[in-house]
Amino acid sequence: MCQLNRVRNEVTIPLLPKISHQEKLHVLPNYTTPLSLFANEAISVARISLPLVFTGLLLYFRSFVSLFFLGGLGDHTLAGGSLALAFANITGYSFFSGLTMGVESICSQAFGAKRYNLVMATIKRGTALLLFTSLPVVLLWINIDKVLKALKQDEELVSEAHTFLLYSVPDLIAQSFLHPLRVYLRTQSKTLPLSICTAVASVLHLPITFFLVSYLGLGIKGIALSGVASNINLVAFLFIYIAFLEDKVRSDEEGEVSEESCGDSVKEWKKLLGLAIPSCVSVCLEWWCYEIMIVLCGLLVNPKATIASMGILIQITSLIYIFPNSLSFGVSTRVGNELGSNQPQRARRAAIVGLGLSIALGFTAFAFTVSVRNMWARLFTDDEEIIKLTLMVLPIVGLCELGNCPQTTGCGVLRGSARPRIGANINMAAFYVVGMPMGMVMTFWFGFGFRGLWLGMLAAQIVCVSGMMVATCRTNWEVEAARARELTAVDGGRGGDDKDVEVGKVDY
Repeated sequence: MCQLNRVRNEVTIPLLPKISHQEKLHVLPNYTTPLSLFANEAISVARISLPLVFTGLLLYFRSFVSLFFLGGLGDHTLAGGSLALAFANITGYSFFSGLTMGVESICSQAFGAKRYNLVMATIKRGTALLLFTSLPVVLLWINIDKVLKALKQDEELVSEAHTFLLYSVPDLIAQSFLHPLRVYLRTQSKTLPLSICTAVASVLHLPITFFLVSYLGLGIKGIALSGVASNINLVAFLFIYIAFLEDKVRSDEEGEVSEESCGDSVKEWKKLLGLAIPSCVSVCLEWWCYEIMIVLCGLLVNPKATIASMGILIQITSLIYIFPNSLSFGVSTRVGNELGSNQPQRARRAAIVGLGLSIALGFTAFAFTVSVRNMWARLFTDDEEIIKLTLMVLPIVGLCELGNCPQTTGCGVLRGSARPRIGANINMAAFYVVGMPMGMVMTFWFGFGFRGLWLGMLAAQIVCVSGMMVATCRTNWEVEAARARELTAVDGGRGGDDKDVEVGKVDY
């Protein structure tokens, strides 16, 4: 224990032994005010979230490049590629994203508890889980032509979609490594390196796509392969950073487990699956709702215009979603880290700050949506019918974002506190008990048409954000900290260490 020398009522810390910045905060006098505590927490969340916003925008740009080249190949290729992407989201990427949330819950708390070996072990298990999950998805994608033909889809579109998915199969392997690597960096608040690696991979995506599609003339095959190549590049860059450039933490804490017994490994797999499966259900329920809306658009009076308008609206919701989703990851990391280090009040503060920021973000998203309503559709089409439909629905979309931003951040709070079942139950009730039935009734029974589907989505968002707020407000943070100690205790003992528990009494 280092000695403290008091000189003129100031605390000075000797050069040796070195202590971390976090430990310095605990030994310095506590003169901070509640306002400064919340301001500091907002800065901490922003430092994690802002690089993720940049990452999300880069990925949005990458998808835009792919759609641009798809459109250049003709209407049928664009439609077939869009059909393939929708099917890939439903049957593959939604599962990967959801299962990874369970990995994040454990890793964020384990890192806060300084159980670094548990972090690495969970990342490996998550990778193995995604690789195993990819096997049935591969079989489905290979035989997608039979599935789509059974659904009475146009044969030419089926052929294009089958080709796209067939050449996208290697992407499942890349995604199986990419998702856990992102979690590994996010849960340690190392989001800037993730953004830099994504930026380099995104810059390379454009020339790769041009080379495969335009120079080699591979058409839709080239677009699929360019997506695979970009993700492989990103995985390679992340591996290089972690292997050679990362400032790794060293685990010399008492009680750190270096090896797991077979029994411990089984217990950890049960913990992971117990979190990953409900997380997957929660994510898939929300993702699939939008895909179902696209299908319902095909039953309206002018299906071509409504489906096209739906695609344009999804573009703006996808763009806006980058911001609350990044905030959600930042809040999840902060909540998980603090619970893992046995700091329940700081975890509570992180949740409050995150929800406050998300409410402000919701109003910003609403203002943005309303302000661009006269120009957004014209960026994609000159068809007056499509423009009219989009203009009519955009204010409702903006109202949806008022609820979507806080509810997305609420999901981050639940994820950081390892309570995915609550999120899954809320999403089920909001989207499938309230939102979808109400949307169908208003669309087909009361004659609201396309607008009725989005009014149903608005009802779902209201129920969802209400449920998330209630779940967050009723959280017993002391209990969640105790649950975090159990979750991060590989050997059934406590997670974290005595020093963290003792320091937890000082709330800076």
